[in-house]
Amino acid sequence: MPDNLTPEKDPAPAGRPRAPADEPGWERAALERIALAAISEQRAARRWRIFFRFVLLALLALAMWGALSFSGQRVATTGRHTAMVSLDGEIATDTNANAQDVNTALDSAFEDSDTAGVILYCNSPGGSPVQASMINSEIRRLRGKYSSIPLYVVVGDMCASGGYYAAAAAEKIYVSKASIVGSIGVLMDGFGFTGLMDKLGIQRRLHTSGENKGFFDPFSPETSKMDEHAQNVLDQIHAQFIDAVRQGRGKRLHETPDMFSGLFWTGQKSVEMGLADGFGDADYVAREIFKAPDIIDYTVKESITDRVARKFGAAVSAGALRAMALGANTRLH
Repeated sequence: MPDNLTPEKDPAPAGRPRAPADEPGWERAALERIALAAISEQRAARRWRIFFRFVLLALLALAMWGALSFSGQRVATTGRHTAMVSLDGEIATDTNANAQDVNTALDSAFEDSDTAGVILYCNSPGGSPVQASMINSEIRRLRGKYSSIPLYVVVGDMCASGGYYAAAAAEKIYVSKASIVGSIGVLMDGFGFTGLMDKLGIQRRLHTSGENKGFFDPFSPETSKMDEHAQNVLDQIHAQFIDAVRQGRGKRLHETPDMFSGLFWTGQKSVEMGLADGFGDADYVAREIFKAPDIIDYTVKESITDRVARKFGAAVSAGALRAMALGANTRLH
């Protein structure tokens, strides 16, 4: 080979693509591809941001709709009407039949100038004597403040124990012939596990500060002192219940030896005993007695957040009560 000649570059083998560096303008093409990829990523990120914003707006709209649809009671009305408030289910602080919500609804019903009369629709087996007493007291207060607006109770399937405690303050009580009415009594229940613990060889270690702090502990034996004290508490609450019934029903009561014994009766029998005044449902009372057939429901409806907060508060309270007196529960049932 002559010295002044240089060997030529080997051509690319057949079938092998040329390297980018072998192509003219490859730097420009690479930059374009990088730029296009960056633009695509930005567009994708923008689309996701828009999507999540729409989701957030939809959730906010749903929450606002829920708050408007399920919280509070109707206040504005369009004419003369019958107002109705429901006392439905067990009466307790952590249920819909709690005194605060029921009394709030009753207040709103009476405050409306278009209200011809108020119906408290009761379908309750009872519950907390404190909550029932608070509703009874509020009914009496409202009847005194708004003497021109009648308040009648209409009973559904049941108006017993704490339900009747609340209802007794009404001007009149209407029932179905098959409704369950009465059960004017108080109970306190719980469990005792001392015998089972002895069989299993389990020893209870309870330390208290205060002679009677361990009352109603289900893992400790019940004493005569505990039983006597519990009975005194129940008798006092029972006397309060009886007094509320007598005060509310007055001379309409036809007292019998077993009227306040905790027994319950049909609606038909309750009218004979003076525990109720007559037969009829909410439509009948609104149409025939109040002469205002349009019924507007003022019952407080809980929002989702209210329900969660109530359940959480009830759980905390229940834990504290169990820590103080596990196994004892006083209620009107």
